[in-house]
Amino acid sequence: MAYLFVGAGGFFGAVVRYVLAMWIGQRWGRSFPLGTFFINISGCFLIGFLMQLLTERFMVSPQWRLFLVVGFVGAYTTFSTFLYETSNLLKDGEWFFAILNVTSSVITGFVALKLGEMLAKTI
Repeated sequence: MAYLFVGAGGFFGAVVRYVLAMWIGQRWGRSFPLGTFFINISGCFLIGFLMQLLTERFMVSPQWRLFLVVGFVGAYTTFSTFLYETSNLLKDGEWFFAILNVTSSVITGFVALKLGEMLAKTI
C-alpha cells in the first residue's frame, strides 16, 4: 500500500515540476537553468516545511508523509537534472554559470529549507 502513496505523490510532483519548468523557461529563457534552480529551492523549502509540520507539529498518518514528502517532493525536485545541466554548462565552457548554479543552489536551498522549518514552527 505504501507504494501507491509514493507513486501517487510522485505523479503529481513530476507533473508540477514539468509545468513549472516549462513556464519559467518560456517566460525567462533558458541561458541559465532558472526553472531547475527555482524547483530545487522551492523543493528544499517544501521538504523543510512539510517535515517540520508532519513530524513535529501535527500527528498525521504516515501515508501523508509518504505521499507528500517521499512521493511529491521526491519527484518534484530535480537534483539529477541540476547536475546534468551543470555538467553541460562546464562542457560548453560556461564556468561562471556552472559555479553560480552550484553555489547558489546549495546555499539558497539550505536557507529555503531553514525558512520552511521556521515557518512550520509558527503554525
